[in-house]
Amino acid sequence: GQLTPVCSGSPYKMGRVIRSQRKGRGSVFKSHNTHRKGAAKHRVLDAAERHHYIKGVVKEIIHDPGRGAPLAKVVFRDPVRYKLQKVLTVAAEGTYSGQFVYCGKKATLSVGNTVPLGEMPEGTIVCNVESKAGDRGTLARCSGDYVIVVAHNPDAGITRIKLPSGSKKVVSSSCRATIGQVAGGGRTEKPMLKAGRAYWAAKAKRNSWPKVRGVAMNPVEHPHGGGNHQHIGHASTVSRWAPPGQKVGLIAARRTGRLRGTSVVKADKE
Repeated sequence: GQLTPVCSGSPYKMGRVIRSQRKGRGSVFKSHNTHRKGAAKHRVLDAAERHHYIKGVVKEIIHDPGRGAPLAKVVFRDPVRYKLQKVLTVAAEGTYSGQFVYCGKKATLSVGNTVPLGEMPEGTIVCNVESKAGDRGTLARCSGDYVIVVAHNPDAGITRIKLPSGSKKVVSSSCRATIGQVAGGGRTEKPMLKAGRAYWAAKAKRNSWPKVRGVAMNPVEHPHGGGNHQHIGHASTVSRWAPPGQKVGLIAARRTGRLRGTSVVKADKE
């Protein structure tokens, strides 16, 4: 009998599996994490931090490959057994080796200390903030990033914070945060100047560079490929529900074009 085409009625023929579909399948797209120093986290939340404070000493500030921010190796004395607790954490700007840092509810409000959000005055600049109490820090961990404590609601035990993206978030007041902003700020201000710098920067992270543009490919490799001039040939916006392989360009764009005028931050009802 006659073989019917699989995609009858659709003008698109099946192309090759495109680059964005091959990501996440291992092989050459695995992260380059061999030389990394470890996950940067707060201390595990214990009674010492919940009720009073514990003193640690910063042993050294280290570079972590593939991460823009430096890390601090902090050593605490174990409050229960005779041993040391070593913690690798995000270094706040101004942290130095040999510095004493204090963690806990009763710790003072000075740069490098880790305190629950509920103990801070409004307007405090903090980093490595927990989104759920005890998760050991998830927000504002990138170099130069910080979170601003906006408002407290002591009755409900919640705190409003302003994230580096500009959006506001409500978290529990028992979530811990390090005072100050993350060290290594202004990293993106310096121009790369040459391809070799971009090559080494990407090499520490994953196979993400150099990137061939879709319009420079053939039609079999990319929806933007082909044609006698390098042009997309249709709108570059694409539906949120587009299947993988079609989902390239401006995905689920609410608006496109240049951002003009001043950005208006919506006033919060406080």
